[in-house]
Amino acid sequence: MMLKIPALLSSDDVRQCREALDQAAWQDGRVTAGHQAAHVKSNLQLPLDSQVARQLGSLVLDRLGQCPLFIAAALPLRVLPPRFNRYEGGGAYGNHIDNALFRMPDADAYVRTDISCTVFFSDPDEYEGGELVIEDNYGDHRVKLPAGDMVIYPGTSQHRVTPVSKGVRLASFFWTQSLVPSDIQRRTLFELDGAIQRLVADHPHHASINPLTGVYHNLLRQWSVT
Repeated sequence: MMLKIPALLSSDDVRQCREALDQAAWQDGRVTAGHQAAHVKSNLQLPLDSQVARQLGSLVLDRLGQCPLFIAAALPLRVLPPRFNRYEGGGAYGNHIDNALFRMPDADAYVRTDISCTVFFSDPDEYEGGELVIEDNYGDHRVKLPAGDMVIYPGTSQHRVTPVSKGVRLASFFWTQSLVPSDIQRRTLFELDGAIQRLVADHPHHASINPLTGVYHNLLRQWSVT
């Protein structure tokens, strides 16, 4: 399931992040790429041990924890600390699929990359090109969102970032391990949860609310992996 999450970050959040990113020390993004991805990756990235990355990553994680839409859609178990990249001067990232597993920093645990996440820090009119293109059975989906917005999509998806021919594209990217590994099952739970919420809003005393809520939790109980 691909889902756009508007205004994850406020305008003040974006301004704070942009100021820090403008002063940060960037490195070749291929440093963190796998063997195959390194052949198609041309961008800049903050070092994984960067203090700026740690501070801004904490801000992004804090906002995620306050975002009901993300929680309902992702059902997060673990979230890898956000990373930050920069595209300019023709920089691009060709077709690739993300690694299945990443080790959590400073912990004896891994994150399974069920869900890929991108948060935009540059507005679409600040750069040319730079679309995130996500492929699925229905074709290509081109994503270029306002600063502060986020998109999530299955980590199993082949995707790319088109060349940035003008301006600078700044973004954060990271992965989430869900309580429910199956994308189809997560979508089912998300749609059921949304239907229940609409029913509560329109008919707060409807007799179907409790049974449907029970169905949701029984499915979550059956499908979740902790």
